[in-house]
Amino acid sequence: MRPIDIEQAAVERWTISPATRRPIRPAYALPGQLERICKTEFGTVAEVVRDFQGGYDAHQPETYGFRVKDADLVDGVLYAGDAASPLRPRARRFRPVYRRPKRHASATLFESWVGNRWFGNWLINDCLTYALSGEHPRPVMTRRNLIGHMPEYAQRIAMQAASVGDASFDELILFGDASHNDGKRERADRMRAAVIAGARPEPHVGTFLLRGTSGDRRVLVNEREIAEFLAERHGFRVIDPVSSPVDDIVEACAGARIVIGVEGSQLAHGLIIMPPTATLLTLQPPARVTSALKIVTDRQGQGFALVIGTDAGANQFHIDPYEIERTLDLIAS
Repeated sequence: MRPIDIEQAAVERWTISPATRRPIRPAYALPGQLERICKTEFGTVAEVVRDFQGGYDAHQPETYGFRVKDADLVDGVLYAGDAASPLRPRARRFRPVYRRPKRHASATLFESWVGNRWFGNWLINDCLTYALSGEHPRPVMTRRNLIGHMPEYAQRIAMQAASVGDASFDELILFGDASHNDGKRERADRMRAAVIAGARPEPHVGTFLLRGTSGDRRVLVNEREIAEFLAERHGFRVIDPVSSPVDDIVEACAGARIVIGVEGSQLAHGLIIMPPTATLLTLQPPARVTSALKIVTDRQGQGFALVIGTDAGANQFHIDPYEIERTLDLIAS
């Protein structure tokens, strides 16, 4: 039996940002691209194709806060009565029998399962949810350490959250922040301003963000060839986020009219930094297509484009550089 979600244990619930309707715009894509989709990462093929085709309005529910009492955080799972919500993989398969951990009077929790799983979700979603915690007591997180680029971004957005292990709370504030309403768009605008503060971005044609073999495996076998093609023929800047500090990423992306790369967490850098009028062009393997990043560009009023490659086996794929070039022509027109 599935556990009861922790929200069902709420003793209070309040609206933070009201529901809105969001226009879903068509993605830039060459004829025949969507027919290449074999499998999706999230949702059905029909749902993802609809997101890419656009041309409709989507209801965006409200953002809200809620309060639970007598909550325990044990083995990465939050419990309150019969309700439970996992925040990270458990070390034990079944709900443990435990002695109540050290008690904290009250706190605010802003992190999510997906944010703890993928860097891109932490940057795009959890950091925005953190912005809701300002009026509430003691923001906490289950992460022991911020890794990779996280400390640099946390410093830029003034994130101050205490790391807790197993803990017990008299009172805990949480948020329902899955929607992409106008309130979330405004928070994303403020976060971009904080991240690029002090930079003086000059507009330029675009940036290619390398992925290589980082993250979940989906290797673009001719990624370097494409990067050189775009740099030589179109003047794109090329940067490897894995080995670059946030300062360099800001310099490369804050003025880019187009950000290109393999669909994945490394594109989150460009997505939160690129200008409000920019377009994100994702390169996607046919067996792992997702519209997750398009949902964000639709919220921000930015453009979205895609090129779907051909399977090269072993979680690898290939993309024709000239299909990217023709897609750039679509965006320009």
